[in-house]
Amino acid sequence: MRVVFMGTPEFSVPVLEALVAAGHDVVAVYCQPPRPAGRGKKERPSPVQARAEALGLEVRHPVSLRSGEEAEAFAALNADVAVVVAYGLILPQAILDAPARGCLNIHASLLPRWRGAAPIHRAIMAGDAQTGVCIMQMEAGLDTGPVLLCEATEIGTQETTGALHDRLSAMGARLIVEALERLDALEPEPQPEAGVTYAAKIDKAEAQVDWSRPASEVDRLIRGLSPFPGAWIEVNGVRVKLLGSVLATGQGAPGEVLDSELTVACGTGAVRLLRLQRAGKGAQDRGEFLRGMALPVGMVLG
Repeated sequence: MRVVFMGTPEFSVPVLEALVAAGHDVVAVYCQPPRPAGRGKKERPSPVQARAEALGLEVRHPVSLRSGEEAEAFAALNADVAVVVAYGLILPQAILDAPARGCLNIHASLLPRWRGAAPIHRAIMAGDAQTGVCIMQMEAGLDTGPVLLCEATEIGTQETTGALHDRLSAMGARLIVEALERLDALEPEPQPEAGVTYAAKIDKAEAQVDWSRPASEVDRLIRGLSPFPGAWIEVNGVRVKLLGSVLATGQGAPGEVLDSELTVACGTGAVRLLRLQRAGKGAQDRGEFLRGMALPVGMVLG
């Protein structure tokens, strides 16, 4: 097929690679414009742009798709289908209507649960046992279109958003190739009205750990925000991100370090911290972290 690919972050890269490997003619790649990054604030292309250019594909990164000129340029590609995954721009109706077979979105949840921007984070933070990937026919609403193909997967008890992100990205790449192969035979299934939830963007205020909460909630917050933006605490004025944890036994004042294994008491129960990161430093496993910053037994973490 003649495919327009629309995606921006690392999550989208395996999908682009899978489409090329399957022999589809990727006639253009749309992604977000390069953004200033690093200490020098030099413009850095997105992961999709970098990979697309390495594959010799045409890259476009308009700031908006709402102008008539952009709609005409998109329609002129004469695409059979557009594949959209974590692109970052709303597609106006003229864009949705341009490809002969419409626009297909790869969404990392079991729709209609967790429509919206942060479905992987929200699934872990909510304690969901399962998540998955849906291939959806796009329409004007936010992730409201009928589902063509769906696959579920269990969420591991110690799984972080980073690890689940990688698994779902690979699953989405495999499913979209299957969907395009079977497109004529797939029956679009409208999403049920029951069970709709929305995965709002992560607010920075959510990331600060409240040790008075139950251990299960603290653990889900840590794993759900790892590696980005990272749940955090302050220790003697230094911000520390908590990037890995597991439920543990023990009791004490909320935030109290209970043993040398970094078991920390919560409102009920306790969590054991597995991976941490001091401000300005790289992420470290617990043992390495403790060699550089002491968190003695009995200390109450902020």
